[in-house]
Amino acid sequence: MDTTQRTDQQRSADRRRRELLEAADRVVLRDGPGASMNAIAAEAGITKPILYRHFGDKGGLYAALAKRHTDALLEALRAALDAPAERRERVESTLDTYLAAIEARPQVYRFLMHPAEGGQPGDAGFDVGKYSAPVLRRMGEELAEVIEERVDLGPGSQQLARVWGHGIVGMMHAAGDWWLGERPCSRAELVRSLADLLWGRLAAAGDRVGGPGF
Repeated sequence: MDTTQRTDQQRSADRRRRELLEAADRVVLRDGPGASMNAIAAEAGITKPILYRHFGDKGGLYAALAKRHTDALLEALRAALDAPAERRERVESTLDTYLAAIEARPQVYRFLMHPAEGGQPGDAGFDVGKYSAPVLRRMGEELAEVIEERVDLGPGSQQLARVWGHGIVGMMHAAGDWWLGERPCSRAELVRSLADLLWGRLAAAGDRVGGPGF
């Protein structure tokens, strides 16, 4: 098989994979954590064994969907962090971007963070933490890199940036999960309250010399 033929086959496989993920997205938007491999295969017009051939099992499909949605969310968060605005405004905008994303697609959020809620018989042994924890870990590491690049935290800045990055993501996730389930206040009120909690130390820290600023 020559290189051109292999490349064409890879492109075809990548295109088919995207189509299957789009079908999975439609089912998740409809069924949330209850989305099953059977329903996704039916939506894609294929049999379940073919779906398994592409993703292996529900864990493989979950990981692919998680990457797809995390990539989009991180891109939106980076845009909020890079916006030309005062630091406090960018902090609030970043918090609001995360909360707006989970509010806009709550079924997707619940599928990614609470997949066991679906209770599908075929999902016995599906380890929620094994797949949902890396989503939060990746977001924490990405935010840590932004903080280290932009904020002067003094001695031990690399470790402190990771503490801040994972701490802020943990706070956003826990507060957002609670808010999405109970709706005790408006999104704007939650954003202001979380920003107030973060602001004291963020306001005191200077920009890193030579960095893009925060």
